[in-house]
Amino acid sequence: MKALDLVFLWHMHQPDYRDHGATSTDPSESTAPRGLFSRRRAPFWSRGFLRGSGGTVRETAGKFVLPWVYLHAIKDYVDMAAHLERHPRIRCVVNFVPVLLDQIEDYAQQFACGQFRDPLLHVLATPDLEDICEEDRRLLLSSCFSCNFTTMVAPFPGYKRLHDLYLLVSQDSESAPKYLSSAYFADLVTWYHLAWTGETERRRNPLLTRLMSQGRDFSANDRQQLLAAIGELITGLLPRWRALAARGQVELSSTPHTHPLSPLMLDFQAARESLPAAPLPEHAAYPGGRQRVSTHIDVARASHARRFGAPPVGMWPAEGAVSEEFVKQLAAAGCRWIASGEGVLHGSLAKSKVADPRATCRPWQLAMAPGLTMFFRNEALSDRIGFDYSKWNGGDAASDLVRQLEAILDAAADDEEPVVSIILDGENAWDHYPYNGYYFFEALYELLAAHPRIRTTTYAQLLARAKSPHVAKLPRLMAGSWVYGTMSTWIGDAAKNRAWDLLCDAKASYDRVVAGGQLDADELVAVEAQLAICESSDWFWWFGDYNPSGAVASFDSLYRRNLTRLYRLLHLEPPATIETPICSGSATAEGGSMLRVTAAPD
Repeated sequence: MKALDLVFLWHMHQPDYRDHGATSTDPSESTAPRGLFSRRRAPFWSRGFLRGSGGTVRETAGKFVLPWVYLHAIKDYVDMAAHLERHPRIRCVVNFVPVLLDQIEDYAQQFACGQFRDPLLHVLATPDLEDICEEDRRLLLSSCFSCNFTTMVAPFPGYKRLHDLYLLVSQDSESAPKYLSSAYFADLVTWYHLAWTGETERRRNPLLTRLMSQGRDFSANDRQQLLAAIGELITGLLPRWRALAARGQVELSSTPHTHPLSPLMLDFQAARESLPAAPLPEHAAYPGGRQRVSTHIDVARASHARRFGAPPVGMWPAEGAVSEEFVKQLAAAGCRWIASGEGVLHGSLAKSKVADPRATCRPWQLAMAPGLTMFFRNEALSDRIGFDYSKWNGGDAASDLVRQLEAILDAAADDEEPVVSIILDGENAWDHYPYNGYYFFEALYELLAAHPRIRTTTYAQLLARAKSPHVAKLPRLMAGSWVYGTMSTWIGDAAKNRAWDLLCDAKASYDRVVAGGQLDADELVAVEAQLAICESSDWFWWFGDYNPSGAVASFDSLYRRNLTRLYRLLHLEPPATIETPICSGSATAEGGSMLRVTAAPD
């Protein structure tokens, strides 16, 4: 009996949200660093450092300016592990980006020492909120409703009451923080963290149930108990995933270190393989891109080996972005598989004048990258999970997905055993599901575990079979990403191209200083780490008028601060152009961290 091999790849990623230090010595500037949440922001250069006597700068140690790492950790990374723990027959690939793991371990260290560099955790840990300052009040008001209202606020009367009060007083935004009591802010910071706990943890931990039932008037002891529960989840997270991998249920894969858009670092012209008229940055190329890409790959493999005992068998390239040159580098580094978007495969076949309606149902190889197998995302099924099934009953959604898979199998030739790849974020979609997707996963994993013709597996297990799937030969690979099969999300409009030009200028300065032997060993380590942060693809994702202005402003500011710190570590004065914001976004846009690449089903 023929069967279908199903590979889920859940991609876990957040960029580096730490402000590793800032760089002004102007004594006229405010000395109080403010988070990016603050409505009254401190001057651009003043954030992220403390001033010593005489105007000298003393850097703070990586203050977190956005909380998404630990919030997704206690909600989504925990829930995704728990779903698999409850269903031991389900196999999948889980991709952890090294820069995310760096931050999870950073949070674990904060809990171990009790010194919090995340502003929201710092407030939650504060025993007495009676005299909470106006800055922290504004921080909480601008931060603690940052979640899906329908699934994470409205279902909880105590939390919704706080939201209703906020709407009432926020008509006077300047005075709003003064109208609200310290008890209001104690309840607000508590409810925000309760709303961001995973559904599986709510069912396991009676403390969460008690606090949510209590609903209001949370004491310092309540907050301390909640803080301790969060700490247990953070510190226990990576051991849980190691255990799942150790028993063969999960294959842990990786991404080059800080999630760089590697094909563009190798050659800006790669953007024109899918969009020949795409505007490009003023710089002809990213300086030293090939060596930087190799470094990101090597650091990721070493990081994975240190944390999980061996280098990853395969990688999910940042944004599923690939090119022939990049794939050759991955193969040379020992990578045995990668995955990308369906649009890349279709574009590649079209350029080779190959028609294959079932192309995504099989693995592929390039002759120029021996030993490396490529898998491609089934966009329709992945997008159903990412965008449609959140509106369905969980059981109905699970049954529909299984029916779609059965239809793919029934259409296969007698000698074909299709391989279907469902690839999407393991974090952002679940905000839109009731109960964080609990009932969807419960039904889906039960159906798949019992299905006689659908086998969940991993890419490593597929390749290790005595009779592995037939691998087709791809004549050529068109450079592109999982988003529309192009690079347009990261290059091509004025704001994205300006961001690349700022990075190219900084990299050229880096090269000159390093070549001149002006830095000692410790300085070299620090400056290379800072460069890697600046090379993340995430900055370029957010530049564009299709993204909300608030999110764009936060990422724009942090990107330019990162570039500024790079110059300072090089003992150079940052160019004045870095002070000018790159992009304003749109006041009406609803874009964000997920993009749909297929049309919604009827």
